[in-house]
Amino acid sequence: MSDRYPSSTPVPALERDAMAWPPSGWEENTAWDWSPEAGNAPAPRSAGGARRGLWREVLETALLTLVISLGIHAVVQSRQVEGSSMEPTLHTGERLLINKFAYLGFGEPQRGDIVVFRAWGQEEDFIKRVVGLPGDHIEVRDDSIYVNEARLAEPYLDQPTAGAGRDVQLAVDEYYVLGDNRGNSSDSRLFGALERGEIVGKALVRYWPLDEARWLADMTPYAMAR
Repeated sequence: MSDRYPSSTPVPALERDAMAWPPSGWEENTAWDWSPEAGNAPAPRSAGGARRGLWREVLETALLTLVISLGIHAVVQSRQVEGSSMEPTLHTGERLLINKFAYLGFGEPQRGDIVVFRAWGQEEDFIKRVVGLPGDHIEVRDDSIYVNEARLAEPYLDQPTAGAGRDVQLAVDEYYVLGDNRGNSSDSRLFGALERGEIVGKALVRYWPLDEARWLADMTPYAMAR
């Protein structure tokens, strides 16, 4: 220490020298000198390279958005209600989200589910409510639906069920579907049972109009008999 700093050097000078950056002698190690004068500074990015990087990011974002969109579309689809057959639950012009995976390995349609399907030789989709499951005996009498001789409780209705005398035994892959507007619905009373493979998915959410947006009520637990 005495060789480098005279004994007369004040202590503060020593502290300032030790805290200086770079420390004394650092200039001898040119490998750490990244100044332009040293000739080893990183090369600046060209304008063309910056543009290529920007376009790559845009392309990657667009592709990711497309993949996500296709994935969502494969699981959930939008459908617009047409007609009054599901009133008072659903009204014409309303838009719903349909879960296409609801019955693909995750369960089977349940009594009370509102389902979208294509059947009876028609080209358009229908939307109705499941009231009869495979193996059920369905009968329409006394302005009500009877399932396996038990009167079905249907709290979503505001009118009786017409079609007395209908008597159906469902097969192992058949469902009985009805509109909630029993006085104005073409359904299983007219066309017969619905086959399992004709069901597109389950109605989950009404999202339009916004002031009526809500999850569609799960009616599967309602009582079988009154």
